[in-house]
Amino acid sequence: MLAAETQYTEIGAFDAKTRLSESLRKVDQGERFRITVRGRAVADIVPIRGSDRERAAEAVRNLLAMTRIEGIPGETILEWIREGRE
Repeated sequence: MLAAETQYTEIGAFDAKTRLSESLRKVDQGERFRITVRGRAVADIVPIRGSDRERAAEAVRNLLAMTRIEGIPGETILEWIREGRE
């Protein structure tokens, strides 16, 4: 992802197995699941990548959702970018 990490719904392996069909329907609607075994994350179930148009639209939404930096000169921000700061 381009912006902050997308939120995942954590689900234990047993629940993932018993509710697979339900979970897949939710994944089809865009929800993401992180499967855990004894509290340790072992896998993610995520929707398959959409079309280039969908990914571009998501990237624009992520950019628009970013916090704007105010009160800092543009040249300073460009220096930070060149230095690799995020």
